[in-house]
Amino acid sequence: MHREDFPLLNEDIIYFDNGATTLKPKCVIAKTVEYYEKYGANAHRGDYDISYKASEEYENTRELVKKFINARHLEEIIFTAGATESLNLVVLGFFKKFLEADDEVLITKAEHASNVLPWFNLVKTNGIKVNYIPLDDNHYVTLDNLKKVITPHTKVISLAYITNVLGDMRPIKEIVEFAHQNNIFVVVDAAQSIGHIKTDVQALDVDFLAFSAHKMCGPTGVGVLYGKKELLEELEPLILGGGMNESFDNENEVYYKELPARLEAGTPNVAGVIAFGEAIKYLEDIGLENIENYEKQLRKYLVDKLIDIPHIDLINIESDSGIVSFNVSDIFSQDVAYYLNKYNICVRAGSHCAKILKKETNVKNSVRVSLYFYNTFEEIDELVDLLTDKDKILKEML
Repeated sequence: MHREDFPLLNEDIIYFDNGATTLKPKCVIAKTVEYYEKYGANAHRGDYDISYKASEEYENTRELVKKFINARHLEEIIFTAGATESLNLVVLGFFKKFLEADDEVLITKAEHASNVLPWFNLVKTNGIKVNYIPLDDNHYVTLDNLKKVITPHTKVISLAYITNVLGDMRPIKEIVEFAHQNNIFVVVDAAQSIGHIKTDVQALDVDFLAFSAHKMCGPTGVGVLYGKKELLEELEPLILGGGMNESFDNENEVYYKELPARLEAGTPNVAGVIAFGEAIKYLEDIGLENIENYEKQLRKYLVDKLIDIPHIDLINIESDSGIVSFNVSDIFSQDVAYYLNKYNICVRAGSHCAKILKKETNVKNSVRVSLYFYNTFEEIDELVDLLTDKDKILKEML
């Protein structure tokens, strides 16, 4: 679908690394160029026309994000550098103030480093405990397994909506409902889900949600932190400086601005945020439901072919997304990626920033194919053909 919108697909490559970053359509590229050529001033800084224009376009994107995720208030949309910064902002700016020794945070061993390491930081600074929700036989999170590990000390559940290696979709709505009945906060890492499935933060009732623009056809270096307004009001800014303060005369008289400016210090990625708005409009024109359905078709087609190859070890046969992780038996995953690269096929290999997942799957590294709506069945055929002959892979590695 819509392959003609992506200039990079004219470069004779097959791009299967959409979990790392997606390609950018012409409209996003054009909007970036438009900003730099037509009104490339700082936003919210200048008293002149091109700065007003930059500010208007910047805030238009905030409105688009609000509608895209159905937030209640515009102030609930905070622009960051990406999901990683958003999650750090939540953990270190909000929960560090409230969590005490022996308070417990529940995650899984399938989480991305960005949803693990900030919590590990609080283990050192606050004395909290990080515990893990066990995965079922298909490596899924279930509400029943969550209930088994909840304790009176559990204060936060922090989960990816869709994980970046196993590709499983978590029952976030049910988890949030149960968590709130027990006065537990829920943080959602939506980096792998936001460009693939419809997300309604009010329907889900999540407390915080983080995602990146570059995984949904937008620019790199732009992300969003959504939080319920009353919670964001309590979040301490981690970055202090221009744009976020109302006034300061001395160390005892410092006054911060209201949300969202209070949490957006310094010159933002103005071009990126403005172009991000085009990405949102682009995805909405295609339709998230259409994207989700097409990805499922592609995934089934790929899995059905890979499962018949005896030397392919599939890690996540079942999954709710376009992520397929596997290994070629007795061949290091990055050697497989190198081999495929010789044929201009881009895949990811390694631990995928989920370094404790191996304790659940007993697999340290893998090859990951992550599909998106501009991939095709014909591209999958080319990949499968190259993986079918193990001797060919071994020969070309030498």
